[in-house]
Amino acid sequence: MRTKLYRLFALLLALSLYGIAAAQELLPPEVAFKFSARALDASTLELRYQIADGYYMYRDKFKFAVEPDTVKLGSAQFPHGDVHNDEYFGKVETYRKELRIRLPLAQEAAGEKIKLKVTSQGCADAGVCYVPQEQTAQIQLPAAGSAAAASPTVDAAAQGAGNDEARFQRLLASGSLWLIAAAFFGAGILLTFTPCVLPMIPILSGIIVGEGRDATRTRAFTLSLAYVLGMSVTYTAIGVGAALSGSLLSAALQNPWVLSAFAAVFVLLSLSMFGFYELQLPAAFHTRMTHASNRFKGGHLGAVVLMGVFSAAIVSPCVAAPLAGALLYISQTRDVALGGIALFAMSIGMGVPLILVGVFEGAFLPKSGHWMRSVKHFFGVLLLAVAIWIVSPVLPAAAQMLAWAALLIGSAMVLRAIDPLPADAGTLTRLWKAVGFLALLAGTALAIGVFAGSRDVLRPLSGLTAGSGGGVPETRFARVKNLAELDARLQAAGKPVMLDFYADWCVSCKEMETFTFTDPRVKAKMGQMLLLQADVTANSDEDKALLKRFSLFGPPGIIFFDRQGREIEGLRVVGYQAADVFLGSLDRAVKL
Repeated sequence: MRTKLYRLFALLLALSLYGIAAAQELLPPEVAFKFSARALDASTLELRYQIADGYYMYRDKFKFAVEPDTVKLGSAQFPHGDVHNDEYFGKVETYRKELRIRLPLAQEAAGEKIKLKVTSQGCADAGVCYVPQEQTAQIQLPAAGSAAAASPTVDAAAQGAGNDEARFQRLLASGSLWLIAAAFFGAGILLTFTPCVLPMIPILSGIIVGEGRDATRTRAFTLSLAYVLGMSVTYTAIGVGAALSGSLLSAALQNPWVLSAFAAVFVLLSLSMFGFYELQLPAAFHTRMTHASNRFKGGHLGAVVLMGVFSAAIVSPCVAAPLAGALLYISQTRDVALGGIALFAMSIGMGVPLILVGVFEGAFLPKSGHWMRSVKHFFGVLLLAVAIWIVSPVLPAAAQMLAWAALLIGSAMVLRAIDPLPADAGTLTRLWKAVGFLALLAGTALAIGVFAGSRDVLRPLSGLTAGSGGGVPETRFARVKNLAELDARLQAAGKPVMLDFYADWCVSCKEMETFTFTDPRVKAKMGQMLLLQADVTANSDEDKALLKRFSLFGPPGIIFFDRQGREIEGLRVVGYQAADVFLGSLDRAVKL
């Protein structure tokens, strides 16, 4: 009997020691539930909690108070949380990882300095609940009509997205389904005309042209709709997956093997446009190739849908403001349904112009004869251009320029750029010869530029003028490879800092480099800052950690820091910005 009592005592002692050890391993509440607050405008506050892994907070335990008494609070706006049966409080709604609460003021209090008190309670998965915690923040409300600046008393670790992507995120938080769908649909239409989406037009056009005499308006609409639906469903799924996992699938697909295989598909399609299959393939293999080619050219809707799927995954890996806003919203709230609807509406908006192009192209295509062959040759060239564009991220700059030069010079030869025309040649023939001559000039400039040392496709002759002394000095970025290097640079900066996220496969990044960073006014402003660049082309673990630090899902993205190395809230840039717009962001960064 005594032995059993000793064993029971030893067991209870071991359990007690285990409980004490577990309690000692728990994080302090201020670390487990990291709090910060800021003013979005003169009548709205935003509260943010960074919740450590293995911890959660209760929605119904929040209480808010503010000083002075003249300032009144409205009803807090919470995102959707996870509902489950809690062993302590029954059926409750909880939050994990990150929580953002919008707290409106009952009336505008422009210019006032307020003290916010927030009471909250959270628990650990280990089975321990904290006592209610009271946290405070001193917040300076901005003047009426002005934007809120980051308060020095607010936790500098809070990384809130600003500008356009923040507006889309707040739109999603409003919960107005029809307004959300309409806004993202309109944003999708605008995104159609960006370099990340434009290559889809010749892809779809090649499919329609491949129908030849069967390309009726109804058939063209069906094929276009199948392509766009495949693109939209995939785009939505990839977006939701990126938001939940923290990284874009498209970035992982930007490797030589995947891009080369996809480019090879377009080369094969272009060869079918030029009629090479029957000339070079044995009869048995020719039958199989023709059958496969016909599938891609529209013979089966499934193949067209598949082409839309691949296009969404590979052709448009860039991140724009509406996409960033939707991804941030899903990642923070886990509201996959609303975020998915927004992404689907945006992708359908991107597809509407494609459908219009496909329908009208199918309606006006010639049915047979010489003109139909010319149209097929034209779209064959476009498909070759798409192939070069797709594989360019993994090609050296010189190889890219030579590929474009070969395509342009070859097209010029087909258009008889250097052939004499008969005296009775028609106006249209002469016009095409002029187009061919311009293509010959552009191709020759690219070829000369390669051997002159230029590596810029858009400025091929820059190598010939670089030594003239009349140009503006090139903007120089210091590369940071990981978080440790970034933190060291920020601590030693002593002046405003601009961090640019870049990748070789990011078209918008190259737009910024070519058109925005080269503007003399932009260069002058950037000369007053420490310029850092994170090259995330390889998509390594260090690259992912850098992106995750700032809640970015991919490039392009530009983060600004003040002289103390703290991020300037509401001033980040996601997506391409023209020089005039970007100057406004630089002005604010330099003045703070």
